[in-house]
Amino acid sequence: MPGDEASAPSPPTAATALARAEEFVWLTARVLEQRRFAFHFLGGDADPVDTALGSYLGGDGGYGHALDPDLRGPLSQPLHTAYALRVLDGLGRCAGQRIERLCGHLTRVSTPDGALPVVFPAPRGYPAAPYHPVLDNPPGALLTTGPIVGVLHRNRVWHAWLFRATEFCWERVETLRHSHPYEIQSAVAFLDGAPDRARATAAADRLGRLVRERNLAVLDPGRRAGHLLTPGYAPGEQLFAYDFARRPESLARSWFTDEEMARALDFLAAEQQPDGGWPVRRRAWAPGSSLERRPIATLEALLTLRAYGRLPAGAAP
Repeated sequence: MPGDEASAPSPPTAATALARAEEFVWLTARVLEQRRFAFHFLGGDADPVDTALGSYLGGDGGYGHALDPDLRGPLSQPLHTAYALRVLDGLGRCAGQRIERLCGHLTRVSTPDGALPVVFPAPRGYPAAPYHPVLDNPPGALLTTGPIVGVLHRNRVWHAWLFRATEFCWERVETLRHSHPYEIQSAVAFLDGAPDRARATAAADRLGRLVRERNLAVLDPGRRAGHLLTPGYAPGEQLFAYDFARRPESLARSWFTDEEMARALDFLAAEQQPDGGWPVRRRAWAPGSSLERRPIATLEALLTLRAYGRLPAGAAP
């Protein structure tokens, strides 16, 4: 009926989506994610973000205290460091004495091949997500080493630890034949910051072919129910084009056509839940971890949408 058509609700605007997300963040997020939201989307200062992040800093120069919600307890862990560096990178503060101390910490805790494991064994057991098993002698992993090395290189940090860690990343990236989406995501994080741009571009081209040949990315979100799950991943735990190319300038952007990226971004925008936040697709294992993870996922979704011009530019860089 004509009257029904006239009274139908309008699709939410980008500004409305941001307002709903803001309410979600104030209702559910840790202080750190509240400060990050204020900085990136409300014109807030960087200092409060830095102060909030500092509460997770340990005496050894690393980060702990469940900064990454999947690892609980005070122990410094590589996953916490990776998140801390993403925060500092977003602030433009990935430099100085703090980073020198952090690199010193990474030097002391590296595996024999100069890399970082996913999880260090703790002197006493602390809760951790079951998909991050704690091993007595964990091997180096691209999953953690790649993002950390990539951010440090992108910020032109030079430290002795980076030499062997960088070579580890190159060796792993250039010899990957069988992988899984999160490892590919970490490889991209390394390649996007690697100083040798020609080598990084060549490696990214090969990885892009691998992703498409092995169906590691959902190319059509409308048909995601028929997409084969990666072994060990939870139902619905799938990665999309924007998960690999979080910004248009990422080397992974060339892996996807304009149509594929547009479909993925449409899907990401539509994934905002009635409460204003975005969902977490990984397996839920503890109530606190799941609650803390959603505001992080919400911030990542908003930053990705804004990078692709899907949200207002905001006051912060």
